[in-house]
Amino acid sequence: QVQLVESGGGLVQAGGSLRLSCAASGRTFSSYAMAWLRQAPGKEREFVAAINRSGGSSLYADFVKGRFTISRDNAKNTVSLQMNSLKPEDTAVYYCAAGRGYSSAAGLYDSWGQGTQVTVSS
Repeated sequence: QVQLVESGGGLVQAGGSLRLSCAASGRTFSSYAMAWLRQAPGKEREFVAAINRSGGSSLYADFVKGRFTISRDNAKNTVSLQMNSLKPEDTAVYYCAAGRGYSSAAGLYDSWGQGTQVTVSS
């Protein structure tokens, strides 16, 4: 498994932007598909975005299309999530995850970070 550490969360006003980063340990980062998922209070964890091993393909949940962008740098073992036009309903703990399968299914990701809080005020 790979160890993951997220950063970049915080408090932002509606309409603002944040950039989340996830640093991965190990020398096999490029063999993993990467994803961001989120969990709001009282709700189940939900898929946000995923990127394949090479970074050439990405998936997005409908509710973030056109607003969020996932990217990765295999040389630096990092994956990022650029979040623009944030809404109060984007408030959640955001998790970085790694898995062997490139998918929107949370169950295919078997390494998780500790999460970073994103709060969007109205």
